[in-house]
Amino acid sequence: MGKNFRETLNEQLENPEFKKEWDALEPEYQIIKAMLDARNQKAMTQKQLSEITGIPQADISRIENGNANPSLKTLQRLAEGMGMKLKLEFVPATN
Repeated sequence: MGKNFRETLNEQLENPEFKKEWDALEPEYQIIKAMLDARNQKAMTQKQLSEITGIPQADISRIENGNANPSLKTLQRLAEGMGMKLKLEFVPATN
């Protein structure tokens, strides 16, 4: 049986160069996961979220696929469209 994603990722994270790149992208992954989780929790399609927010469905798709760099204003509109609020925080860096 092959390794699952988490096992493979954990092995790759042992490589310092890979870990540096992964850590640099972590906030983007967190945004994507938070959006997907919130939309799924609300049982909303991208199309429904687009209709509520006025943000084109193609833009929502690009954000969820990691192919866009949304502004805070856009993220706030998306959160509000799902009946949520955007929460940002600074936390101590870990090495």
